[in-house]
Amino acid sequence: MKIVICRQKCYNFPVFIMIKRNDCTMKKKLRMLSITMIGILALTGCQYSRQQETKTSPEENRLVELVVWGSQEDEVLLNQIIDNFERQHQGEADFQITFQAQGESSCKDVLLENLEAGADVFTFADDQLNSLAAAGALEPVTDDEAIRAENLTAAVEAASIGNTIYAYPLTSDNGYFMYYNKQYFSESDVKTLDRMLQIAEENRKIITMDWSSAWYVYSFFGNTGMEVGLNTDGITNFCTWNQTETKIRGIDVAQAMAQIAASPGFASWTDTEFLAGVQEGTVIAGVSGVWNAVAIEEAWGADFGATKLPTYTCRDDQLQMASFSGCKLVGVNAYSQHYDWASQLAKWIANEENQKLRFELRGQGPSNIRASQSAAVQKAPAIAALLEQSEFAQLQRIGGKFWDPVAEFAGILAAGNPEQENLQDLLDQMVEKVTAR
Repeated sequence: MKIVICRQKCYNFPVFIMIKRNDCTMKKKLRMLSITMIGILALTGCQYSRQQETKTSPEENRLVELVVWGSQEDEVLLNQIIDNFERQHQGEADFQITFQAQGESSCKDVLLENLEAGADVFTFADDQLNSLAAAGALEPVTDDEAIRAENLTAAVEAASIGNTIYAYPLTSDNGYFMYYNKQYFSESDVKTLDRMLQIAEENRKIITMDWSSAWYVYSFFGNTGMEVGLNTDGITNFCTWNQTETKIRGIDVAQAMAQIAASPGFASWTDTEFLAGVQEGTVIAGVSGVWNAVAIEEAWGADFGATKLPTYTCRDDQLQMASFSGCKLVGVNAYSQHYDWASQLAKWIANEENQKLRFELRGQGPSNIRASQSAAVQKAPAIAALLEQSEFAQLQRIGGKFWDPVAEFAGILAAGNPEQENLQDLLDQMVEKVTAR
């Protein structure tokens, strides 16, 4: 006999409206309801949506249909992991597990459009965790002690709200650093952006960074003493990037960015354009993350290099560029019809061996402690660069109104400020929009 929890209003029993799925006490009480009570409830017109099932024996539930969302680039990897999972549990159920490509950066938005029709298991960036949990898409994991013991502290924090873990850590590499072609740059050259731009200009080549993404633009403001972050309401932002009284002012950063944009050796290109430029030979350096490591190494071969972000000139001084850090996580849809099996699959995707496999096939840095300590991971230039940059990185916790205003501001500077707008006015407008309630 399976016990189900009604997810919609049961008109003859309004008391159930107040029950939350993550309330462990109430769950225990529900499980203690008599079969008679459940039968009466079923006859009162309660409308069931997709329901969480308790794990049943193979005889009770032979067919297990699951949908897994992951990035398009992970299709081969995830299908291999899924095949191994089915072999591992052969005979326990008849599995029909389907992979569907879904960008990790937009996973939250797509999933919350219709939770009941969404994937059972999905990979996503950790900055979406709060929204997914608040919407009821995620429940606390049951094996949190094992997750804490097996994963890097930063990855556990990224998967947590307060002290509660809501997803399985998958990578600890969702940051960015500088790729460079050793044919053009020495280790000394890549310490400052000024020198790198000079070399790019001399060789009529390009260094790229995506200023259409506020994620990267944070680099210029992160080590200035000015701040941006999430308010205690978990929704709105605070931001002081337009400060005029601090040692480094907002206008100092804006002027530095304008000067960089004016260099013939710089281009604000998206990640896709950056990689295409590397492969074509027009780009000799660029800011990106580990997801491009394999393709860039194939293009540059022995000249492949990676290091922390350089310093840049700001108010006649050299300022270290900062970065956002983060992790990829594996979530289990709280509305999955096969919640226990989905949880087992999520845990399988994120286990030590499959994180090692992810590194081998995709070059992504493990969150699992043992996997991250392997010799192959330690020797990887991109992972080493990310670890070097981590000293200047901040865990990304930003409200939704941060992204568009910052990208708009940076886009104007990248285009050369064609309307010659006052930089302080641009900063004030950006901050007003970022902090809007």
